[in-house]
Amino acid sequence: MTPDFVTDETRWAAFLARDAAAEGCFLVAVTSTGIFCRPVCPARPKRQNIRFLEGREACLEAGFRPCKRCRP
Repeated sequence: MTPDFVTDETRWAAFLARDAAAEGCFLVAVTSTGIFCRPVCPARPKRQNIRFLEGREACLEAGFRPCKRCRP
């Protein structure tokens, strides 16, 4: 994991900016929809509905399904 993306604040900033450097560092799980996305996904959920998880397996184990837009 890149040290730039270790806190929720830096991950949120990377998600808002659709920062390609964050690709592969974390995934964004959306509690209101039950999906998880890549940091570069064009979807823009509300911050209060976001959880940052380490990888695909962590998202699947937490009960989230992959986004159909960004296909993580």
